[in-house]
Amino acid sequence: QVQLAESGGGLVRAGDSLTLSCRASGHTAGYATGWFRQAPGKGREFVASIRWSDSRTYYATSVQGRFTISRDNAKNTVYLQMNSLNSEDPAVYSCGADSCDSGSYASADYDSWGQGTQVTVSS
Repeated sequence: QVQLAESGGGLVRAGDSLTLSCRASGHTAGYATGWFRQAPGKGREFVASIRWSDSRTYYATSVQGRFTISRDNAKNTVYLQMNSLNSEDPAVYSCGADSCDSGSYASADYDSWGQGTQVTVSS
């Protein structure tokens, strides 16, 4: 079982950047990591994912070109660099671990989740 802990959320201005971290503990090898977000009154939305086996990355259309997902295996940490934040980005951001290493867009494919971190963007 993988335990995940997110950090790095906060309040930023529109156009600013923010980097989220997802630190894993436990049996971490072989898992893809995905970032999802959930705004008030909305469902959980896929943001980005990265596979363990080949570091292949996937992005939602809404964040393509603005967000970058990366991993540091030595630190058991996956990062989400978010640039040009706008009014569509505020949400609770959570990371999940996918034991099938698929990098899936579907939250149901992720086995473990962190508690989430809040991102707020002011205009």
